Amino acid sequence: MGDSSDSVSVDVERIFFGGKLGAAPISADVHVPSVDDLADQVADVLDFFSLGSVMCLGVTAGAYVLTLFATKYRERVLGLMLVSPVCKAPSWSEWLYNKVLLNLLYYYGTRGIVKESLLQRYFSMDVLGNGQDPESEIVQACRSLLDDRQGTNVWRFLQAINRRHDLTESLEKLQCQTLIFVGENSQFHADAVHMTTKLDRRYCALVEVQACGSLVTEEQPHAMVIPMEYFLMGYGLYRPSQQESSPRSTLSPFCISPELLSPESMGVKLKPIKTRISRNV
Repeated sequence: MGDSSDSVSVDVERIFFGGKLGAAPISADVHVPSVDDLADQVADVLDFFSLGSVMCLGVTAGAYVLTLFATKYRERVLGLMLVSPVCKAPSWSEWLYNKVLLNLLYYYGTRGIVKESLLQRYFSMDVLGNGQDPESEIVQACRSLLDDRQGTNVWRFLQAINRRHDLTESLEKLQCQTLIFVGENSQFHADAVHMTTKLDRRYCALVEVQACGSLVTEEQPHAMVIPMEYFLMGYGLYRPSQQESSPRSTLSPFCISPELLSPESMGVKLKPIKTRISRNV
């Protein structure tokens, strides 16, 4: 594939967040990476597989790393699909909360209160369950996955993310097409909206998914299908038949045009657009 533009999705959290299932713990002698180290490692992975420019998909902290990667290696990013991304440095309250969580994670691993805190960070109350309604199967599956993760590996990744820096100024210079999904109940909702206001309106669109937490990919993946189809059509990666059309998405089938990013055309008072997708769509 060489230096050609390859259509590949790079999901950073799968690479760094504890690695594959059954992965060995990283040695304590290896220094804890910074977020810049993580972004540089994405480039190393692409070089290893002889990939040129790629399409990137990242979730929450992984979305931050990929956004940082896009600001450092602009020529290697065709586009960004970000789910509940963060882009600002942690607030004092978030930093302190994460420090307590990291200490518990270091000594006790991904169990007990640590596991519950991570699940609450990623899912909405609708699927977490309560005294009357049982938790959903996807939450139960994630509980099982966390049991199989190496606590030290997860600790290293979260430690790096808790030391992240603000990307706001860099976002203004980013010109790759960007599609952002965020659950309306996500803890990272404010960051996602902030990020959208700082990106160039010609290249960015925001899809807010109702009754959903941070992991839109797991909780309501069907809400992502139509916007992603139209987004990828701009790169010639998806060509539906002429009979296929859907009024459910406001994204242009060929690109995210400036006209569609106009609040007047959408009948809303937000800049850039804010597309709400019902859970019943």
